[in-house]
Amino acid sequence: MSLKVAVQMDPIEGINIDTDTSFFLMLEAQVRGHGLWVYHPGMLSMDEGRVLARGRPVNLRAVKGDHHSLGEMQLREVADFDVVLMRQDPPFDMRYIDATFFLEAIHPKTLVVNNPAEVRSAPEKLFVTRFPDLQPPTLITWDREAIRDFRARHGDVVLKPLNGRGGSGVTRHLADDPNMGALLEIHAELGPEPVIVQKFLPSVTRGDKRILLVDGEPVGAINRVPEKGQIRSNMAVGGKPEPVELSARDREICARIGPELKARGLIFVGIDVIGESLTEINVTSPTG
Repeated sequence: MSLKVAVQMDPIEGINIDTDTSFFLMLEAQVRGHGLWVYHPGMLSMDEGRVLARGRPVNLRAVKGDHHSLGEMQLREVADFDVVLMRQDPPFDMRYIDATFFLEAIHPKTLVVNNPAEVRSAPEKLFVTRFPDLQPPTLITWDREAIRDFRARHGDVVLKPLNGRGGSGVTRHLADDPNMGALLEIHAELGPEPVIVQKFLPSVTRGDKRILLVDGEPVGAINRVPEKGQIRSNMAVGGKPEPVELSARDREICARIGPELKARGLIFVGIDVIGESLTEINVTSPTG
């Protein structure tokens, strides 16, 4: 059966077809005979209860520098599509949240991947805290006294922006590192969000595993290995992807979180596992 698929994404002209997961998903949909239509979340409207978007039909090809052909701009009701893929990149900010409210008005009659209400309720670095026994010791706060206490207990830590993406802004701090205060000041200047302080996992030097789950079941994985001397393994900052098999611990983690993902309508999810620990549950346009 041919489906009408709308893809809410960043401008298709600027994607890297060698690495962009959305491109691979869309190209496979096209191979299977489904029709593709793309729009930017800034083109969404709600007009007297109807959700509209201004976008274009698209044809794709795996040719670098000539990877797409766009049709004429159209204004269409989003509910007329069979499936909507939310694939714009984070940050998980108010614009992202507002788009989930728009799409919630048409789901589930039109299937939105992922369920927009649950995307809103499950930002990746917060949703994972529902499984504290699977996580490394983690603190989310803006209270500097709480951060000092956490460091006193755990020593070597990693500092992350709560709503960052792609490894941006992730730093490691040894127990005697005097630079933590200055970096907290920088985070405060960038925005009001709390920060994440997490016990450093030495096993990250061997890689950070990205496991993809579909409807709560693992379907594949890659290991992202950081460059020598680095702790960030995200491919966006130089991490090298390697094929990898799922370990018994990986399968245990997937079995624990899978039923919750399925119950929430989080159909396409990417989780991050370092050593034996679950660090993130990515529901906003997961890659890999």
